[in-house]
Amino acid sequence: MKHIFTSLTIGALTIFSACQSNNNNAENAQHPAEHHMDQQQDPTTSQPTAPMAKEAAKQLPDFKFYKVKSGIGFTNADIPANRNTVFILFDPSCGHCQTETGLLAKNYEKLKDVNLYFVSMNDPSLMASFLETFGKELVDKPNVEVLYDRNQEFIQKFHVPAQFPANYIYGVDGTLKNSWDGEKSIDFVIAEFIK
Repeated sequence: MKHIFTSLTIGALTIFSACQSNNNNAENAQHPAEHHMDQQQDPTTSQPTAPMAKEAAKQLPDFKFYKVKSGIGFTNADIPANRNTVFILFDPSCGHCQTETGLLAKNYEKLKDVNLYFVSMNDPSLMASFLETFGKELVDKPNVEVLYDRNQEFIQKFHVPAQFPANYIYGVDGTLKNSWDGEKSIDFVIAEFIK
């Protein structure tokens, strides 16, 4: 019995630490912005970069991410019109992100009229099999895409979340309808996505 409890405890801590370490990465990313907003530079060009977004963007900002499967650029112009658009900032190793993705996949029929974009700054090779592993029902759906944020635009233009997964819902007009960090009940999540 003692070994079972120990295994369960270690498993729970592993899942928690995955999301917690990502949380620490987001917080660590935020500290330079707080202390050196004017001194941040892009290491590849030595040009100053934009400060990090402390508040969720009220209007959908211009962005350029990259489709994980093809490497093709993806911008605002590629978003289908006349439906809610949801961005889920995630880390492939985050247990809460994996759980939310699985629950969204099981409820795909309710979400087929919502644009769903899973965005991460992680190495694309770590993201490549994320949906196949945790959300099989979302694979190859026309309204679902996994996007690589190569230039860390999300935390500069959208928001720096405190926890993953971070969800951002923009309406037909590009206005932020709701956003939250961390885990919520799937009923709440789906209701907000389709509202």
